Amino acid sequence: MAIASITEFFQEIARDLHTSLYLAIGGSIEEGTLDWSSKSVELVSTGIKILILLAISGFMYWLAIYVLKKSKDRIRLNERRAKIARSILRYIWIVTSIIAIMSQLNFEPDTIKATAKASTWAGIYYVLWTSSGQIVHKILQHYGLNASIEQLLKNILSVLLLVLGLASVMAQFGFDIVSLVAGLGIAGLAVGFAAQSTLANFIAGITILLEQSFQVGDWVNINDNEGRVVVIALRTTHILTRDNITVIIPNSNVASSEVTNLTSKNFIRFDIQMRIAFEDDIDKARDEILQVLSDSEAVLNRPESSATVAEIGEYGVYFIVRFWVKPAAVARMPKIKEDLRENIKRAFDAADISTPYPHMRLLMPREDVYPIVTKPKPLATTAQTVSESLALNKDQH
Repeated sequence: MAIASITEFFQEIARDLHTSLYLAIGGSIEEGTLDWSSKSVELVSTGIKILILLAISGFMYWLAIYVLKKSKDRIRLNERRAKIARSILRYIWIVTSIIAIMSQLNFEPDTIKATAKASTWAGIYYVLWTSSGQIVHKILQHYGLNASIEQLLKNILSVLLLVLGLASVMAQFGFDIVSLVAGLGIAGLAVGFAAQSTLANFIAGITILLEQSFQVGDWVNINDNEGRVVVIALRTTHILTRDNITVIIPNSNVASSEVTNLTSKNFIRFDIQMRIAFEDDIDKARDEILQVLSDSEAVLNRPESSATVAEIGEYGVYFIVRFWVKPAAVARMPKIKEDLRENIKRAFDAADISTPYPHMRLLMPREDVYPIVTKPKPLATTAQTVSESLALNKDQH
């Protein structure tokens, strides 16, 4: 019983498909007849017309591509513009072929006209979209803005062209664009309330890109996270630390935090501390320090380095050593400081300059200057004296 029901179901589907095909080729359900000979001639004639139109449009497309290829060098057309031209010609060929097919399949004239207009608007916005990147790049290059703003403007312009192009195409087919835009506005408000934090990060990202307080490649310190800026996105900023760890910080936090840009200038100063003993010569130690700084490849000669006494402390004389490096050396600063301390220590050892360390020195007084007073023996009692005398007399006898 179940098998019979399934069989009837598929038979019904087959009858529906047959009926639909019958009506599509000109049959009539009321009459139940179809002039197969006339319809066959009409279908063959239509197919031949379509093939001829497609062949003509294909030949014109091939001819245009051939002319473009031969005249590319003559008109000084670079590869990028030639690629855009080929894309436009291909688009025109496809649209022409579609309209030719529609005209032979008895589409309504208004539909064909709307399709032609929509295709024209779509082609115009496509050309604008492909050229927008180069236009934005030239404008930003003229005003000296960075690559992050360039990517942001490209994305915004691409979305804007996409929305306008879609609206223009839909308008050709009778859609109410005003109602559509109003609906999108209401949906945008709902999304805005649901994603306030994301919008805050987005606005903060635009502010960061426009203010240019730091750029991609700068070495910064944000919320005790020090590293190189590798990405400034619309929602987050990515920092690569010295340990090769990527720290992702929301732009809203970046905008509300204190940001230290260590590479915003042509050079930056760092310092280290060194210590010598009280009895060592300060000028000699300074010369050794400056010589080590002069021999270091990472340290700049201009501005000049310095080594001055910062403090005379409990355990020695403290030097503050100041030196300048280029921004590219900031990432290696811990290693540079370690090497400088090690080389300065070697230089001190070679120059017989000691590095003091906390210790205790015990001074003993001399006996000829400060005699050592010993504790006197206690006086003997009478009983002890008598017993000692008796013992002495007994020994004599």
